Amino acid sequence: MTDIWVLNDDGSEIVRARDIAAASLGYDGNVTVRLSGGDGEVVLVAGGRARDDGQRSEGFHRELIRVIAELSDAAGTFLVRATRDETRGWQWVADPL
Repeated sequence: MTDIWVLNDDGSEIVRARDIAAASLGYDGNVTVRLSGGDGEVVLVAGGRARDDGQRSEGFHRELIRVIAELSDAAGTFLVRATRDETRGWQWVADPL
C-alpha cells in the first residue's frame, strides 16, 4: 500500500495526498490544494516566488498531481515537496520515508 504526503515549502504543514480534491496555481505562483471533506480547507503547498527565485511552469500544479499519480503504484510511503534546481528550475521531488 502506498501512502503519499505533500510537504509545504516552508515545512510547517503536511497533507495526505489522498485528501487532496483539487490543486491550483495562482497568478502569483502560489500552488494551493483544496482538501476533501466537510470544510474544504485550502492549503498552500508552494508559496509565491521571489524575483530571483525563477518562474514556475504554468502547469506546476498539474505536475504535482502527475507525481502523486505516478507514485500511487509504488510500494511504501513518500513525501512530495517543491524544490528549485539551478539548472532545471522548479520541480516536485518525491522522497521515500
